[in-house]
Amino acid sequence: MQLRDLVDTVTGDEPPMARTVDDIVALGRRAERRRRAGFASAGAAGLVAVAVAGVLVLPALSAEQNTTPAPAGAMSRPGQAAWSDAEPFTFTFQGYDAGPLHVQDPIVASTAYQIASVYSDAHEANDRPVTEGEATAPHPRLSIEQQKEAADGKPSLWAYLTVYRPGAFDPAGIKGGSDVTVSGRKAVRATLPVGLDPKNQPTAGNKLFAWEYADNAWAAVTSISSDPATPSFEDLGGLVDGLKPSPPAPALVPFTVGYVPAGYTPLQIGTHAMPGLNGIATARAGDYGGATYTRPAAPASGLTAPYDSTEDGIEDGFHIFVTPDTGSNQSPEPGVTRCYPVSGGGGRNAGGGFCNIWNADGTVVLQVSSAGLGGHLPQAELEKIAKGITVADVGNESTWTPAATALRP
Repeated sequence: MQLRDLVDTVTGDEPPMARTVDDIVALGRRAERRRRAGFASAGAAGLVAVAVAGVLVLPALSAEQNTTPAPAGAMSRPGQAAWSDAEPFTFTFQGYDAGPLHVQDPIVASTAYQIASVYSDAHEANDRPVTEGEATAPHPRLSIEQQKEAADGKPSLWAYLTVYRPGAFDPAGIKGGSDVTVSGRKAVRATLPVGLDPKNQPTAGNKLFAWEYADNAWAAVTSISSDPATPSFEDLGGLVDGLKPSPPAPALVPFTVGYVPAGYTPLQIGTHAMPGLNGIATARAGDYGGATYTRPAAPASGLTAPYDSTEDGIEDGFHIFVTPDTGSNQSPEPGVTRCYPVSGGGGRNAGGGFCNIWNADGTVVLQVSSAGLGGHLPQAELEKIAKGITVADVGNESTWTPAATALRP
């Protein structure tokens, strides 16, 4: 958790276990409006998208988890372009169009996958902050997305494509999955429930479609829509033929670390975004980058969803975030380091803390946070991590560093 929504999580009741996509969007929008209006307390900070990762049930990690590293590469089939043997934290595909759906360039990379946002001509995406006009829109009893839908007739959509490294994804672990064949490739599709309670029933607007893009290598598109009918499984299946390999490009981050506590290893990053699904949920928020570390290392195989999308989640770790000062609930303090404890909430939200360091003119804030990740690291360790980080010129990507290098002291 981080800069935009933690204040609501740790000072209020834990969110209900089941929400619709509009509920999730509304939570994020309310937090964003409060942040921009300056009403949030100075004692906590958070991320708009926490509700997304925390209350949607996406397919869980399979029971047969292990920590055996995935193979380095995947063999392409005859007539296909070759996928590279690139190491983790490397982007190996680019955005493409498939009918009404538009896959963006990937902005999240991990030890097991890459993730890109997916937009639709027929839907309103949820991944940007509200505008001033939206924050003061009429009909305040309607969520922002409901107001948009009433105005332009478009349902809301949060969708993303996860391209897994060879051996990382387990199609047999998809609960309720149906085996199909699309464009001659093995595929699985399933309808997902809302909320983290496994007793919740699937809802038609929540879909997963996965396919084998190369031998033992799978991609999966997840679609959370306020319209049960769209995108359809046929629409999602249209993404299959467009996924092609591109020249490997290292994922860049706008910082380098100087100290990491013993036992913690890098898990995932965001470039021009938060790490993980939080970065996808706020892809157009203007953030600069971030990383997540875990202890012990997360499994590299047996996955059916990104690491931070399951009920178990990440239980011991910390985040690094580099954002504009507008993403913080605290008033900028140029050149100052300030640490805060976090308590309350219960479960994964109990305990932990975070440290902020602003740049010299107060326009960029670096945050290191263990809030929401078990709170195992004491505040002194978080401060030591933060003070060991060197932030690049956020406006000049040529000064950024490949994540595989930047995340190792």
